Amino acid sequence: MVLKKEAHECFGLFGEGFGLIKAQELGYFVMERATGQVEGLLAAGSHGWLGRWDPVGLPSKRRVASLTEDLLVLLLPGFFSDARGYETSPIDLAKFLDEVGRRVERVLEEELARCLRFQPVSGVDATELARWFLEELPSVRATLETDVEATFEGDPAAQSREEVVLAYPGVEAIAVYRMAHLLYEKGVALLPRMMTEWAHSRTGIDIHPGAEVGTHLCIDHGTGIVIGETCRIGNHVKIYHGVTLGARSTSGGQKLRGQKRHPTIEDYVTIYPGATILGGDTVIGAHSIIGGNVWLTHAVDPYSVVTLVQQEIRVRSRAPESSEHWEI
Repeated sequence: MVLKKEAHECFGLFGEGFGLIKAQELGYFVMERATGQVEGLLAAGSHGWLGRWDPVGLPSKRRVASLTEDLLVLLLPGFFSDARGYETSPIDLAKFLDEVGRRVERVLEEELARCLRFQPVSGVDATELARWFLEELPSVRATLETDVEATFEGDPAAQSREEVVLAYPGVEAIAVYRMAHLLYEKGVALLPRMMTEWAHSRTGIDIHPGAEVGTHLCIDHGTGIVIGETCRIGNHVKIYHGVTLGARSTSGGQKLRGQKRHPTIEDYVTIYPGATILGGDTVIGAHSIIGGNVWLTHAVDPYSVVTLVQQEIRVRSRAPESSEHWEI
């Protein structure tokens, strides 16, 4: 087995500070029979950060996905676990959760260590942070219980609270968000966002881990909801599908980092499907109702009802045998 010159250049680009495997240790990946396409990709890696070969230095998407699933098992073992047979035996349940907990602690510590190498946080140790995080899960479950209750009470189609947890994507998205938010608040890079984007890919609900969300959040249906990084949401808020709580403009790019860019939603607000609420200065007063498809970029007082006006629906006859196409 012969390591190509291009591979040496690729693997040696970032130096030992990134925790890379030595080029010679990776030699078995590149042999004389390697195709020209592979050689081209290896050579391309020496031309920029996107082609980096750094399996040790960055968190793994697959491991983070598995980790997030295991965290849901710990948080709600009767709902997210595939294990069966322990229902009648508390001892078996404790043993099962202990096994999952040990695996979670090990993987979480390893992925946190990678995140902290990528972007160190003063005074934060991966081992201590992992243990603290797991100790906080009971409080996350207590808050999530208020979300489940709000969803059940707010939807007459819900037959039980168990159905809400098992069948409503909003609960899963909120659960992952609440766990990821703990790590975001500690300044951890990458991992919180990877967790919520995993939930986004499964549920269609995009909640940035930096958002601040109160208790009793109800997400009904949920598909297409976007909640931005600096959004603040109070207690007892109900959000329907297709709602965007976003920034008025991101043309400033990285210069806007750290600024309040997303709206504040006060307590007991209901936001109906398709509404778009933008801007860091936009405050939706408590007990307000935001109607469907509203585009809102300014604050509204408490107890407001915001709806669209002068909408027109056109109805015209169409002969059954007509082959005309729609014209708008």
